[in-house]
Amino acid sequence: MKTRLLDRARALLAEGKVVGVPTDTVYGLATRLSAQQELFEVKGRPPEKAIAVLVGSVADALELAAFPPVARELADAHWPGPLTLVLSAESSTVDDGPKTVGLRMPDHSLALELLDLCGPLAVTSANRSGDSPAHSHTQARNIFGDRIELYLPGECPGGVASTVIEALVDCDPKVLRPGPVRL
Repeated sequence: MKTRLLDRARALLAEGKVVGVPTDTVYGLATRLSAQQELFEVKGRPPEKAIAVLVGSVADALELAAFPPVARELADAHWPGPLTLVLSAESSTVDDGPKTVGLRMPDHSLALELLDLCGPLAVTSANRSGDSPAHSHTQARNIFGDRIELYLPGECPGGVASTVIEALVDCDPKVLRPGPVRL
């Protein structure tokens, strides 16, 4: 059954659709990097608030951002896990968009299997902008209903959004959002 669900999720994501995904922190809404606009619309999220990218490996992350030594140390110590690193985006991934990207590798087996199948995904918490995030597929379905075609099953054991640390080249790391990871 899990393989069938993951295949369905991969097909929907390939079409630019949004899929519900459990993570180790809170339940998320995911889409391809090229289809992020759908996440903004579904959530009612202001366009100036960036959306993080989940990766399934450090190799995927290295293709998307510059990793100064301190960022690599943080990733090695806390990935997979509840740490989002805001890094300088690689020029080939930026175009005219933001010059930074928030990257995270979740510590959730189903999320990691999906990332292995699909590559990096834009992911945000499953909630209307400004509301509390969902912690399960059931709660997410109660918020978004049929607007999301597929909710991968799962509970989110962490229950708290990830710690966000900015770790740009030639800058000291800075905590942008406190969370489960402490420096």
